[in-house]
Amino acid sequence: MKKTILFFAIIIGLSLQGACSDTTKEETNTIEGLSLENFPKMDGSTSCRHLNNIIACKLLDIPYKWQPPLVDEWTVGPAVWTQEYLDFFSDRVKTSQTHGAFINLIDGNADIILTHRTISPDEKARADEAGLTLIETPVAMDAFVFVVNKNNPVKSLTVEQVQKIYTGEITNWAQVGGNNASMKVFTRPRNSGSEEVMRELVMNDLEMADFPESSIGQMVWVFTEVINNPEGICYTFNNYKDLIARKSDDVVPKIAINDIFPDENTVRNQTYPFISAVHVAIRSDLDHNSMAYKLYEYLQTDAAKSIYTESGFVPKTNANAIRKMDSEAIRISTNPVKDYLYIQSGNPVKKAEIYNQTGQLVLSKSGTARKINVSALSAGMYILRCDGNNAIKFLKQ
Repeated sequence: MKKTILFFAIIIGLSLQGACSDTTKEETNTIEGLSLENFPKMDGSTSCRHLNNIIACKLLDIPYKWQPPLVDEWTVGPAVWTQEYLDFFSDRVKTSQTHGAFINLIDGNADIILTHRTISPDEKARADEAGLTLIETPVAMDAFVFVVNKNNPVKSLTVEQVQKIYTGEITNWAQVGGNNASMKVFTRPRNSGSEEVMRELVMNDLEMADFPESSIGQMVWVFTEVINNPEGICYTFNNYKDLIARKSDDVVPKIAINDIFPDENTVRNQTYPFISAVHVAIRSDLDHNSMAYKLYEYLQTDAAKSIYTESGFVPKTNANAIRKMDSEAIRISTNPVKDYLYIQSGNPVKKAEIYNQTGQLVLSKSGTARKINVSALSAGMYILRCDGNNAIKFLKQ
């Protein structure tokens, strides 16, 4: 009897030990040995400022809170600002805006950055000149949104309509079901985060028209311009609008795209057409034993997902899923199609072929196949095939 009791006691003890072991293996918001003194030099975009600050506070166990704006933008920082914290954040956790953050990373003035986009052509040229490459990893998702004046009756645009607004083909709100009034189209400066995302994700190699005196220098001014211009339209990131600028849809409404409204659910299930990935980037020559590389690894763990959620982003569930969404997925801007078929893809499309329902090739285009004139096709169902794969059915009206 005593042996039986001893046996069960050992089994229970081992079970408890296993449970404790599992608990200790659970990923937490810590990096062993990390301190104020050896914290990596972080930088990033305006839209990721709060994310960078929350990451630092979490990992260094600094109590923090959201703080109202001195001018326009809400921020996150220590609940009590000591001189030590002021010195730390001014030196180690910066917001140089997207382009500045990339330049600092390339030039060695930052160890790790978080932005809403990958490296731009100008920045890549600078990196190539320096003989280095960057490692850019998607860690979270956000909606890239279009905002209009609250009195604008237009509630939704198609992808094609957005593209035509910014190529200058659509110039009056009446062309998209709105008031008979000329559009006031706003943009952002080249190399800014939202401008490069606009050109890559939305325009998809279509040439944007020039809009004199419409470039908005600071992201927060987007809302000021749209509020003050009844016929205005511009773009921003959903997270920035909701948490940093804190402009509700009652004040500055977002519009749906293809009748899909941008929110957490449509970002999570990737049904909203314009989803931007938040990337963490480092130099490829970064020492793998450094705190910066440990931070880079940590930001890809399950433990970091709670920080992304708290920061208003949707954590990635699979890195490949975001890469496919951004770079490999083939989509068309509208379906049904009228005169032109616009292909959306992060990769070059070298050859596009259109087949009818009997499998007969009816149209083929080689080269940079992004915009295809299908006006000569009869009404009916067709199949688009790009580079020999990625078959998509579409209806020609």
